[in-house]
Amino acid sequence: MRAMIVDDSRAMRTILRRLLADCGYTEIGEAANGREGLDMLNAGYVPELLLVDWNMPEMSGIELVSAVREHPEWSELILVMITTETSIDRIEEALSRGADEYVMKPFTKDVLLEKLEIIKAARTS
Repeated sequence: MRAMIVDDSRAMRTILRRLLADCGYTEIGEAANGREGLDMLNAGYVPELLLVDWNMPEMSGIELVSAVREHPEWSELILVMITTETSIDRIEEALSRGADEYVMKPFTKDVLLEKLEIIKAARTS
């Protein structure tokens, strides 16, 4: 399984990489901002799962989510915002722009797994 982590924090990317590896992801790409993530997608690295932080330089996570959802060929890509943004307005905005789920930092592996199971169940029903 293939995933991509888009977060400007190297430490967070390392934590998420380990967590995804524990969840069975064997190919894990990393980008330090939304622009890098979008460039990777355009270059052909299209994962099943994209974990995106909100606040990043050059292109924010919410801008990346919007850009990804503009491409029909990426419609099956699972997008999960993983961020410190905790307001209801931010959650609603992320979901309305195309994020499948929203995880607030700090979180546990179990929380992420539960969110992924919810997304997969919703897509199969």
